[in-house]
Amino acid sequence: MLMPKKTKFRKMQKGRIKGKACRGVNLAFGNAGLQVVESGFITARQIEAARIALSRSIKRGGKVWIRFFPDKPMSKKPAETRMGSGKGSPEYWVAPVRAGKILYEMEGVDFPVAVKALIAAGHKLPLKTKVILREETYREV
Repeated sequence: MLMPKKTKFRKMQKGRIKGKACRGVNLAFGNAGLQVVESGFITARQIEAARIALSRSIKRGGKVWIRFFPDKPMSKKPAETRMGSGKGSPEYWVAPVRAGKILYEMEGVDFPVAVKALIAAGHKLPLKTKVILREETYREV
């Protein structure tokens, strides 16, 4: 599972995700990509589940890039604990993503396979996504 090797602080405030992404909104590596339409948190387990669905759909062919990383710890208090007594311990890691960010990119597979694989990966994520394609690559299809 994805997680940072080391962080400066153990716990972090949750915060809110406002606005649209201004970086990471264009295809940089591959010919097809999965772009998130709404803002939110994606856990490390969800990132891994989408990656596995993507790689299984393309039958280990082509190349896949993951363009985001879960570097924010989310804490949780134990069940049936009274109010107070401090913040809970870090339980899992999330990646805060803004609307418009490219999450996954791929190349080396043909058009219908790429679209089908990216849709399958999008179903594993808790946010709305859409498939985007590089125009010059799939122009003839």
